Amino acid sequence: MFWNIVGWVIFGLIAGLVARALVPGKDDIGLVRTVLLGIAGSIVGGWLFGLLTVGVRGFEPAGWVGSVVGAVIVLVVYNRITGRKRRGARS
Repeated sequence: MFWNIVGWVIFGLIAGLVARALVPGKDDIGLVRTVLLGIAGSIVGGWLFGLLTVGVRGFEPAGWVGSVVGAVIVLVVYNRITGRKRRGARS
């Protein structure tokens, strides 16, 4: 059980860091949010993969590519909701 949690944290961290590198602009979301971003991305990626292949299977984790794609989607949505990274916005 402990190693499963550690695995998810490491997996989420890597997927979240890759997603942050792919989305332009600076992210000030910190390490914990980056891990949560990667974990949420894995769930979203698994859901999207299920929709595109064999239909809705519920919330299942995705592989590396699906996790990164899902994390990019989650990060873009997060930035839209919170108003971060708006181009041309005044400070």
